[in-house]
Order: sequence, then structure tokens, then C-alpha cells
Amino acid sequence: MLALPAAAGVLHQPFWINACTRIVIFALVAASLDLIVGYGGLVSFGHAAYFAVGGYTVAVLAQHGIDAAPVAWVVAVALSALLAVVVGALSLRTSGIFFIMITLAFAQMVFFALIAIKAWGGNDGLPLGARATLLGLDLRDPTVLYFVCLTLLVAFVACAAQLVESRFGIVLRGIRGSERRVLALGFPTFRYKLVAFVIAGAGAGLAGALWADYARFVSPDMASWSRSGEFLVMVILGGIGTLAGAVYGAALLLGLESVLSGLTEHWMLPLGLILLAIVLFAKRGVYGWIAGRDDG
Repeated sequence: MLALPAAAGVLHQPFWINACTRIVIFALVAASLDLIVGYGGLVSFGHAAYFAVGGYTVAVLAQHGIDAAPVAWVVAVALSALLAVVVGALSLRTSGIFFIMITLAFAQMVFFALIAIKAWGGNDGLPLGARATLLGLDLRDPTVLYFVCLTLLVAFVACAAQLVESRFGIVLRGIRGSERRVLALGFPTFRYKLVAFVIAGAGAGLAGALWADYARFVSPDMASWSRSGEFLVMVILGGIGTLAGAVYGAALLLGLESVLSGLTEHWMLPLGLILLAIVLFAKRGVYGWIAGRDDG
């Protein structure tokens, strides 16, 4: 990944820098979702809501002349985390299909709210005049933006990896296995799940902020149920409960989408068959193939 810009320059394919920046941003969302799905057993179908909040925060602040990345991105993360606190405090009182449906309902509420706010472009979305500024770095340069996004992805995955190996992570994995047993041991399981839920929402908000500066455009589609489903597919493809797998899943899904769409207008059919084969024959997703431990 570090060598990508140089390789793209040698091959005279600058398009791949932008394509891989998109992969890195979506990998960050997938990794944040995997934190609660893979380690906490919390299957959220509304993760796109935090992605949208992060993106719209950057766009709205830019409208008001606030384009400093350290400010805009921090505010985006804070608001996404705040939304996750509210959603988590209500939805985590349920489990199973009820939890999935409540998270989906909250995401749809965000989706329709963004459509209803005409000052933010409504259904047409909101363009950004220019990318944010970051400590003298020129984010208009695709290579610079790529490395910034890659750095933040690596930092988040590294922190999440430390988290899941800590005492907190052990309790979280215990909750996934049997919440009743963990509760019987005296651990406040609701608090652990809520903290993990908020961290995941903050990570998705950061990815949304990066997406706003990358695409220079935000729209209600960022909060749609199909976007949440796409993030969940990335986690499943890469390997649930493997943070690196979330990165592999994002790269595979978006890479296949890019290649197949260039071959045929009916690209979703072969993509669906490929995804089906991976789900059926790779118990730990792409991570299991790469790590050589595809035994479930």
C-alpha cells in the first residue's frame, strides 16, 4: 500500500491512487463495524448513519468557512460518537433481530432527515468548494490525501487491535460468547457494549469526514440502508472478527466492482456469484485464505 503511488506513476495509471483512496476510506468504516460485529456480536444495520454524520459535518462547516481539517474532522468524530451514544443507549437494550431493526430504523431517520433539510441540499446533496487544510499539507494532491487516509486507517486498526487484546476486549468477546455468564461474573455488560458501539461510531464518522474531503460532495445516500449493507458485506467477505480482514473485504468488494463494471453492464451478476462462493467456501473470508487458517 505504501508503494502504490510509485507503482501508479510507473504504470501511468494515476486513477488507481484515487481508487485506492476510496478503498482505504471504506476499509476504515468496515474495520470500525467489525469491532462490534466480530468482537461484540452486535450486528448493526445502521452504521452508515455515523458515516453520513461525519461527512455532512465537514461539508456544513466548510459552508461556514471552517475548513481546517483538525477542527472539522474532530467535530465530525465527536458528533458521530454522540449519535452513537444516543442510538446505543436505546438499541443495546435489545438483542438479535430487534437490535438489527432498531439500528436500521435510526439510520433511516438520519437518511430522511438529511433529505428534508433543504439548506443542506436535500436530496441533491451538498458540494464542497475545496478540500480541508491539514498542517500545511496539500490535500488537493491525490497522493497526499491517500497517505493521510492510509495513516488514519493504520492508526485506527492498530488502536482497535490493542483494544480487543486488552481486558476490555476480553470482556467484549466474552459478551459475544455468553452475555449471561459475563454478567454473572459481575461485569456491567451494557457499559462495555455501549463503549464499543461509540468507538465504532466514531471510527465511521472519521471515515465520513475523509470521504467528504475525498469526493468533495456529500448526499443522503451516505446514510442509506444499502450503504450499511455494503459495509456489512465487506466485514463478512474479509472475515468477521479479524480487523485486517475488514481491509481485505473492502479492497475485494470495491476492486471487483471497479473491474467487473468495466467489462459488462450486468456486472452485479458475476459479483454476486463471486461473493456467494466466498461466503459458502471460506468460513473466515479472505483473511482465512491469506492467513492460511480458514478452519472457521
